[in-house]
Amino acid sequence: MGPDDDARQAGLNAPKRVAVLGAGTMGGGIAVSLLLGGHAVGLFDTKTEALSAASARATKRAAEAVVAGKLTATSDLAEAVAGADFVIEAVPELLELKRDLLANVGALVPDHAVLATNTSELSVTAIAAATRRPASVVGMHWFNPPERMALVEVVRAAQTSEGTLATTLALAASCGKETVVVQDRQGFVTTRAVAALLLEGVRMLEEGVAAPEDIDKAVRLGLNHPMGPLELADLIGLDTVLLIADSLKGALGERFLAPQTLRKLVEAGRLGRKSGRGFYEYGG
Repeated sequence: MGPDDDARQAGLNAPKRVAVLGAGTMGGGIAVSLLLGGHAVGLFDTKTEALSAASARATKRAAEAVVAGKLTATSDLAEAVAGADFVIEAVPELLELKRDLLANVGALVPDHAVLATNTSELSVTAIAAATRRPASVVGMHWFNPPERMALVEVVRAAQTSEGTLATTLALAASCGKETVVVQDRQGFVTTRAVAALLLEGVRMLEEGVAAPEDIDKAVRLGLNHPMGPLELADLIGLDTVLLIADSLKGALGERFLAPQTLRKLVEAGRLGRKSGRGFYEYGG
């Protein structure tokens, strides 16, 4: 079988109806990816304005003809997950919130349904343990924006079954995504790698190795990265970077200790692009 045959087979094995819980930046983009992959999507959020924005995004990205009849945007959780073969939660990175949500959803979906958590560093094993069907729980780390980024990091929890893993890989392939399968370790592969780069960039700034602009330019042009570590930290949000660093330090030790410069910028409210000032200043 060639690549085209593999893609067609993945499409045949992939779930047909998928529920996405959370219509924010990530959830809305995941919904677009699924629609482009030919899936019917039930999109849930408690905020009607988020649902409206996500629906408009889907129409713009996937074209009205693709969205028509395949997207159900609702603030009724039971309606969103009714008959779903696969559920992807994309709510904020709070462990108890994700645990409670998937525990509730597990009782609302068919027995064969897979429950996926979109997380960049939380324990999928702990989330699975909160449900009555832990073998059906898997991690799917999508990247922003989901409809454009090629990779999905698939996280295998201690309880994840072979069937759950196979279904998840088939779903990602049907959306045209590349996948890597990783074990459930704090930060997985990508979050650990990017955190190490960002924190080292801040340390170099603290040590006076180079000016912020030159640190970023060196990484962009010398390592062929699309962004340097300091400008990427500003884009992610310095509060988010600090949260990730503290979490990784707790699990993996001093190598992820947050530099004082990062901590003080967060304390000062200089959070990056979203606050107008971080390592750099932004107009508007």
